Formats: sequence, C-alpha cells, structure tokens
Amino acid sequence: MLFTSGAFLVGLPILCIVYFVIPQRFRWMLLLAASYGFYACSGLENLLFILTTTISTYLLTCAMERIADQRKETLAANKSVWSRDEKKAYKEQMQKKRFWLLVCCLLLNFGILAVLKYGAFTLRNINSIAGWFGQGDVFAVPQLLLPMGISFYTFQTMGYAIDVYWEKYACEKNPARLALFVSFFPQLIQGPISRYDQLAQGLFAGNGFQAGRVLFGTQRILWGYLKKMVLADRILPAVTTLISDPAQYDGVYAFIGILYYTLNLYADFTGGIDITIGIGQVLGIPMAENFERPFFSKNITEYWRRWHITLGTWFKDYLFYPISVCAPMLNLSKWSRKTLGKTIGKYVPVYAATLIVWFTTGLWHGAAWNFIVWGLMNAVIILISERLTPLYDRFHKRFAWSNTHAYGGFQALRTTLLMGCLRMFDCYRDVPLTFRMFGSMFTKGNFSVLWDGSLLELSLSVSDYIVLAVGMVLLFVASMLGRKGSVRQRILEKSPVLSCAMTVALFLIVLIFGAYGIGYDSSQFIYNQF
Repeated sequence: MLFTSGAFLVGLPILCIVYFVIPQRFRWMLLLAASYGFYACSGLENLLFILTTTISTYLLTCAMERIADQRKETLAANKSVWSRDEKKAYKEQMQKKRFWLLVCCLLLNFGILAVLKYGAFTLRNINSIAGWFGQGDVFAVPQLLLPMGISFYTFQTMGYAIDVYWEKYACEKNPARLALFVSFFPQLIQGPISRYDQLAQGLFAGNGFQAGRVLFGTQRILWGYLKKMVLADRILPAVTTLISDPAQYDGVYAFIGILYYTLNLYADFTGGIDITIGIGQVLGIPMAENFERPFFSKNITEYWRRWHITLGTWFKDYLFYPISVCAPMLNLSKWSRKTLGKTIGKYVPVYAATLIVWFTTGLWHGAAWNFIVWGLMNAVIILISERLTPLYDRFHKRFAWSNTHAYGGFQALRTTLLMGCLRMFDCYRDVPLTFRMFGSMFTKGNFSVLWDGSLLELSLSVSDYIVLAVGMVLLFVASMLGRKGSVRQRILEKSPVLSCAMTVALFLIVLIFGAYGIGYDSSQFIYNQF
C-alpha cells in the first residue's frame, strides 16, 4: 500500500480518529494491528520474513539480557570470594556467550536480507566469471521475493540488537511491543531508521489529542504530499524519457537529466519522510529527522551529514566505529605504520574502514554494480577532500572573498552538481554507459536544445515547467526560512488563523496540482525499492 493510494488516504484519518477515541492503554495495540495490516497489503507472504526477524530478535536479545542479569548476580554473590582475575575471567566468559548470541541474530537476519536481495546478483556474477573461462551458467538464477522495506526494518532491528548487546538499554520483554517497533507502518516504506530508545517512548505512550500538534503534523503531511505529487511525480515522466533512450538524449540532455533527477529524488524521498514524520507528529510519536537542507552543503562530507541522516549514523555507529577498533584493523594499523611509516600508515586503517562502509552503503542501495561503484566513488571523493583540507584552509586564509556568502553559494552549487553526477549511476544503472553519458556532456555540443523547444518534448508542457519553477522557489524559500527554526511554529505564534489558512492552502495545492489533479499517475516512492 502506497502513501498515495486511495485506501491509505481514507484509512489514515480513520485510524487517527479511532486512536484518539479508544482508551490510552489500547492505542499501541491499534498501531500494531494497523502496521501489520499495512504490511500485509504488500503481500501476505511478506509477513513471514518480518515475523522471523521480530521473533528471532526477541528471543536472542532476551537471552542476552538473562546472561547479563546472571553475570551481575553471580559477581555480586562472589564479590568477596573471587579474586580480580577470577572476576575478569568470568566476565569474559559470559560476554563471550552474549557475543555469540548477537552473532547468531545478525547472521540470521542479515542472512535473510542477503539471500533475498543479493542472492540472484551473486549467482549472476558467478555465472559471468564462469563465462570468462568458457563455461556455461554454473547456477540457475531464481526470481526471489523481496519483501517491502526489508532493508529498513532489518537495519533498524539489528541496531536494536546491537544496542542491547552493548547494554545501552534493557531489551523489550513484551514481544508485541517489539513487533510494533519493527513494523511501525509510517517508516516501513523508506525510513527513517529509528533507534529503540528514541522511538519507544512516543510509540507506547498513547498520547491524547492535542490540536496544535495535530495541526503541525497535518501541515507536515501535506507538505510531503506537495513534494511528492506536485513536484516529484510531475517531473518523473521527463526523467524517464531522458534515461530510457541514452543514444538520443546525450550531451546537454545528460546534464538536464542530472538536474531533473536531483529534483525528482529529493522531492520524492523527502516528501515521503515528511509524510512519515507528520503522521508520527499527529499521533504524538516523534521520529528522527532524515534531512537537514542538504543542498546548502559546501562539500560532500557535509552533504552526507545532511542527507539520509539516519542511514549515515547507522553505518557510522554500527559499522565504521566497530571496524575501526576491531582486532584485524588494529593489526593492520600496526603493520602499516611499521611498513609504510607513521605519516602514511596512520591513514590506512581509516581509508580501509571508509571504503568498506561506502561499499556496503552502495550495496545497501541495490544489488547491482552501479550502486557499488556509486558508493566507492563517494568514498574516494570524500577521502581526497579530507587529504586536501589543509590546502583548502590555506586558500581560505589567503583569499578573503572565499569566505563570503557568494562563494558559499558557489560551494553549495558545486556540491549539488557533484552529487548529481554521482547519481548518474543510479539513473542509467550501467557503469560503462554512465561514464559515456558523463563524457558526452563535454564532447557533444548540442546546446541548442536549451532554447529550440526540445525541452517541451520531454513529456512536460509549459504549464508543467511553471508549476515546477514555482515549486522549486517554494522549496528554497522554506529551506531558507527553516534555518531560523520551525516555520510552522512561528506562523502559529504570529497568527493561528494564518496557520489554519496555510493548511487549507497546502491541501488545495495538492488537490489541484497534484498527480490526481491533472491526470498524472502517482508513482511508487523511489526508496521503496531499497
């Protein structure tokens, strides 16, 4: 079920009304039933996988908790009897048991994800390698089921399991409550990837109706629909036209495709996140922000601190840091310092961990080489930028004009275009083709398409371009105003009537100019595929 489907648009208000009417203690149960109903709409067979993740995580984290409790009790009982070495040995023994329980949990659930999402990709590559040696296909490549949102709920649930292992908080003793955390319907499609300690309080509080909170949440939902249905779905036909025929649409068309796809992806992804967070706000369930004005970033490192924030922090906390301090990486650090010298050797472990994380990030986005290359290209650019930081600092000290707002705008534009070029791997889904299309922007001078009316042949009319232009200005203004705090809060404080009028205006804009308003077909959210 999509956020843009008729069933969802009718069902969501009904759910919210029932949520506020029923007794507080039953509200989280209603959310659990709604979440499983929502997920079942994607296919009843998908329930098997999310239930497997939920049940296995519940059993194994509870077992970890019992061992931790047993350890504390035993140490307390033998505090005056055991020596320091005996206590240390016992702690290590119990921690080792907990560690292997965590390993089982991770292997099972990441194994399910790996088989379903990457099994066919792996077999195809094995067959390709066999072909290099004159062999036929070694394996038949099956068409495997890929449950909706499996990457999101697997990462979220495994983050919870790791936190329990680290004893950041106690495990959830109620399996139904854990099931709601895993399956909470607004974030199943495309995140954000929540942490249990941050989401649970609002999820199980059963907050009552608050007019101001519901108004804010409704505004956020409508803002998300505006991005998705007025902007993303409107420009999608042009993006599809441009990437479907690379032989015809190269050169300047490829550059235009970068701009169009950048708007399409941003409006689609952030629009979905706005709807998700808005639903949570209506229900009194705060969720983590996933974007923070990414197109104001002055470099790629800053960009990734502002884009898909919860995925980035997940990789940083659960992959980059553990890899950086694991025994093999520490051994590599010692070897590289000894062999290559301290100056060069100290960077080797950091570079290795960075490349591993970005390889995994690319693979998370899709089981294809274009995503892997995209991830590694991000890593290479980030590492080069970090090495050039001293040079940048000297440049800014020497040239005062490089610290002006105008130059900051240039940096933001440069970063946006750079990220757009990297996103070409996402558009064309073929690595050699992507490089050819990138090169064509500099070798084929078909600049006349910018003014000879060719842009009107990309499934967009003049009225579409007007709506898109006005929408982009609206996004920019909202982003600029948002730097000083919540725009909605300021409007409400200034005039409650104006705040209500803004809500009505957003609704009318979506109704009149949205996908169902002028005949466009609403598409699936881009990040559903991940």
